[in-house]
Amino acid sequence: MEPRSTERRRELPAAPPAPDVAVHGLAVHDLSVGEPAGDAPVVVAVHGITANGLSWTRVAEEIARRRGPGSVRVLAPDLRGRGDSRAVAGPYGVAAHADDVLAIADALGSRPVLVGHSMGAFVVALAAARGPERVAGVALVDGGLAFPVPAGLDVDAALQAVIGPAMARLGMRFASPNAYVDFWRRHPAVGPTLDGPRGRAVRRFLLHDLVPAEHANGEWVSSCVLAAVRADGAGILADAEVHGAAAKAVAAGVPVELLWAERGLMDEPQGLYDEQRLAALGLPATIRVTPVPAVNHYTVVFADPGVAVVVDAVERLLDGAASA
Repeated sequence: MEPRSTERRRELPAAPPAPDVAVHGLAVHDLSVGEPAGDAPVVVAVHGITANGLSWTRVAEEIARRRGPGSVRVLAPDLRGRGDSRAVAGPYGVAAHADDVLAIADALGSRPVLVGHSMGAFVVALAAARGPERVAGVALVDGGLAFPVPAGLDVDAALQAVIGPAMARLGMRFASPNAYVDFWRRHPAVGPTLDGPRGRAVRRFLLHDLVPAEHANGEWVSSCVLAAVRADGAGILADAEVHGAAAKAVAAGVPVELLWAERGLMDEPQGLYDEQRLAALGLPATIRVTPVPAVNHYTVVFADPGVAVVVDAVERLLDGAASA
């Protein structure tokens, strides 16, 4: 089953949106499989710091496989400064993205389940903290919970340490789309997926990031705006409201789940989280925590084992909202 095309755009009406829409000028991909009814439950899925909305294609397909085509509407925005929202002006930052997510929720006229990956997890946590009555539940996928940071933190240095290879590509030029895919093929966490059974979806996601370079004959660059990445990184690393968002959402009664990948951003054995690190954070007891073995920070939303656990959480939140 294939998600619907991402070619069409129009302004969101008061009624549930048609296949690809815009909110605050953002491109919002409708990844639903089939034609959801107007009263179908909604999932709003938010991508990571240098990703785009098509990172959720596999999750949308699995939701439809389990629950049936048209059973759930899955909307995935390209955040400000990425993909088809590259030209959307600032302000950037986690707070701006959270407000955009709440605007999508309000335009739907329903309380969606929010799911966010990496930086997107911080975005949906903050959206839920700011508007708990406007969302039905939150799934945080390998993100959303921050560790204490030292005083005088150098944001650029910290971002380079955490997502160095992803940051490096923002200043690179590529001779062709195939050259861009080859760049990712060398990435230890992403490369193996390109030759795997879900390689087509991964390639489609990667190529959605690519735009023609200005003043460069035939060259291509990443769509990510560096200023947006820096502003978002500052929020993830050092913003007290962002750091406390998940706990605040839980205190307001929002169901929250955390899913953490066993392996890291470069497929190293140590992921962003582990049981000891999470224990040190003193999480609210009502946050359901699920480790996801055999996947890394990227494949948790691409590879079948990760997608299965993510959709398990989404289904729990959907079912909980339906029975509330």
